[in-house]
Amino acid sequence: MTKIALVTGSSRGLGKSTALNLAKKGVDVIVTYHRNAEEAKNVVVEIEQLGAKAVALQLNTADTKTFDSFAAQLQQVLKNSWQTEHFDFLVNNAGTGVSASFVETTEEDFDHLMNIHLKGVFFLTQKLLPLINDGGRIVNLSTGLTRIIFPGYAAYATMKGAMETLTKYMAKELGARRIAVNIVAPGAIETDFGGGTVRDNAEVNQHFASLTALGRVGLPDDIGGATASLLSEDNRWVNAQRIEVSGGQSI
Repeated sequence: MTKIALVTGSSRGLGKSTALNLAKKGVDVIVTYHRNAEEAKNVVVEIEQLGAKAVALQLNTADTKTFDSFAAQLQQVLKNSWQTEHFDFLVNNAGTGVSASFVETTEEDFDHLMNIHLKGVFFLTQKLLPLINDGGRIVNLSTGLTRIIFPGYAAYATMKGAMETLTKYMAKELGARRIAVNIVAPGAIETDFGGGTVRDNAEVNQHFASLTALGRVGLPDDIGGATASLLSEDNRWVNAQRIEVSGGQSI
């Protein structure tokens, strides 16, 4: 029976890569996007070209007040497109970055990051739990910055550190439903995250490459492939783990 995954923030970057890697494994995907419907539609087309089914839904993971209507819309999509009431995999990928020192971080910055990376993930997952099949999986996203300290990411890394703790609690409490919960922590990656600094600034790129045992910074498919593999049957016994995917950065 075909598995269905919901990947938040999958119109671009790591989420898009995860969605495409899942499609290559025969998993159907519900793509979510915040603003760019056209990018999301293009991802749906790419997934369909890989032989899987896909639907795109708009979702603002920072606004918990929209989660009831999103869940209702998701239920309808599952019924109309898959003739089911449930899906199998939830990947909490959606995110953004704010680069500011501890001293310069504003309360607005802090709340923005918290709403997207912690509060939003907490309550969206809670809202969607009735729709996730028993025996399903959840993958959250963290960052290498919870282990490797680079000034400028205090608030961002704090939210991700909280997510690492929350992942263990989710794994413990959802174990009765046989739902495994893990968290992936990427190292430096060539994406548009943080204004695309790692991708577009050759000096920064080379600096992080020099800190990495495998001699380069990561690519989206390095993360998307790893995340998708966690949802494969081969990894059914992996649970409550923080899995850093950084090429051996700063070891």
